[in-house]
Amino acid sequence: LRFLDPSNAGAPVDPALEKYWMPVDLYVGGVEHAVLHLLYARFWHKVLYDCGVVSTKEPFQRLVNQGMILGEIEYGVYHRVDVGDDGDSVVSSAMVDVGGNVLKERREVGVRLEAVSSEAVVKDGEHFVLRERPEIRVVARAHKMSKSRGNVVNPDHVVEIYGADALRCYLMFMGPLEQVKPWSTTAVSGMARFLSRVWRLVVADDDGDGEKLHALVSGERMEVVKNKEELRALHVMLKKVTEDTESLRFNTAIAAVMEFVNAAYKWEKRPVEALEAMVLVLSPYAPHLCEELWRRLGHADTLAYEPWPNAKDELMTVDEKLVVVQVNGKVRAKITMPLDSEQDAVVQRAMAEVGVQRFVGEKTVFKQIFVPNRLLNLVVK
Repeated sequence: LRFLDPSNAGAPVDPALEKYWMPVDLYVGGVEHAVLHLLYARFWHKVLYDCGVVSTKEPFQRLVNQGMILGEIEYGVYHRVDVGDDGDSVVSSAMVDVGGNVLKERREVGVRLEAVSSEAVVKDGEHFVLRERPEIRVVARAHKMSKSRGNVVNPDHVVEIYGADALRCYLMFMGPLEQVKPWSTTAVSGMARFLSRVWRLVVADDDGDGEKLHALVSGERMEVVKNKEELRALHVMLKKVTEDTESLRFNTAIAAVMEFVNAAYKWEKRPVEALEAMVLVLSPYAPHLCEELWRRLGHADTLAYEPWPNAKDELMTVDEKLVVVQVNGKVRAKITMPLDSEQDAVVQRAMAEVGVQRFVGEKTVFKQIFVPNRLLNLVVK
């Protein structure tokens, strides 16, 4: 409250300023702050409300508890304690009663857990197994970061190797904000590669100074007739990023930009209009990279004061759909049809495909399985 009116010597806060600024729109804090700060702040706010100093019963309109980031995943393999060093003592974790550290079917046999390196482990479905012995299931656990465990990650080291933007984006991309998530240093490199792709989408690869725009970057205005698919991809991305950012779904917002970048690499030209919009919505996540790209796109001033791009629903409509054509359950063709095409029209178009004709031939089509705008399966015999 004093931040609202720090120079007021006669009252804790000016009532007009308090009514204008309070309550706080959003409080983001970990569960460890629930008592040490959140409860304390609410308690004293209620006291001030009873005293008439503030006009609201609660200091915060919305509370979000962000999930804790754990240390790197640690892997371990169980060994039977009754087998000597010369024998094969390794057992799968599926055979172990973890609570008692004994075998499930031979409870008189104890086991011990020994660490194993991540290089010796691979993912197999929902579990991890030994690379050389996939029948051996491995224990994979992530623990709270602590100096005593030695799993604390220094962000300065990550920034030094990958850059601040890669670290920021990775933290947002790890998963839903409220979930507890394990840290992975190697995964940060994947985010750094994505940001490099964003850079190369705009800047020429062969420019050592990084000042030359890519040859495919075009200053032509985007038109609905000529750039229908490009405009649709752009505005779908703008809507997704806008909605997800406002809802604190940062991971899916970044995923939407990734999908857009993948699509933009396939375009014959890369309109500046689309690139500028992408840079603006990516800037809250990768501000340093986007400021550099913004300048290279011809702007002298910072992008911080630029208006947020608006998505237009009329440019997101789809007039055509890709329909998969199967013969006896196997894909034989993919055809593009007008949206909501009738079954007869889809069948007629499918039967004109060479791949479909080859497998239908003189056979009789005795059943048609049709899912509008998605699938046509011709059952023949």
